[in-house]
Amino acid sequence: MAEIVLYPDKRLLTVCKECEVGDRSLVRLSKEMAIQMYDNYGVGIAAPQIGDDRRIIVVDCDYDPEDKSTRDPLVLVNPEILETKGEPVEGGEGCLSCPGIQVPISRPPWVKVRFYDLEGAQWEIEADELLGRCLQHEIDHLNGKTLFESCSGTNRLIALADYEAAKAAGAKPGDTSIN
Repeated sequence: MAEIVLYPDKRLLTVCKECEVGDRSLVRLSKEMAIQMYDNYGVGIAAPQIGDDRRIIVVDCDYDPEDKSTRDPLVLVNPEILETKGEPVEGGEGCLSCPGIQVPISRPPWVKVRFYDLEGAQWEIEADELLGRCLQHEIDHLNGKTLFESCSGTNRLIALADYEAAKAAGAKPGDTSIN
């Protein structure tokens, strides 16, 4: 079973390659990704976070960690942002690959994304709030960007120092604070 790749692993800083639409190996990959996401209390995960260099993400912003029956992962193959709207809004983001911290990231509040499902059908999704932020965050991973590349310069210095302290304190994937 795959494990969460932690920053500063170079696999997190690599632009991922397109998937072959309809590739049946993506079914197993997406299941492994979902297991890691749920086991570590995440709401999204990108393939490079488990060491795979393909453009696929899994998100589930509505599940209840106490009730496994609410799990309904959305798998997006080759997702691409088509449009964003609104003045960027700053919000704290955690990341399974950067445990123990939350980083203030400014993102547009609305996003439209085109993707393929596991059967090869093309879809578009429009999202705001947590799902909109999550989609942008996970697509950043596919483009070789982590929290540290997505935040402002000052926040990056603070976040990197906080991350080193969190690692030293034993932070594990799913931890959003070391306190």
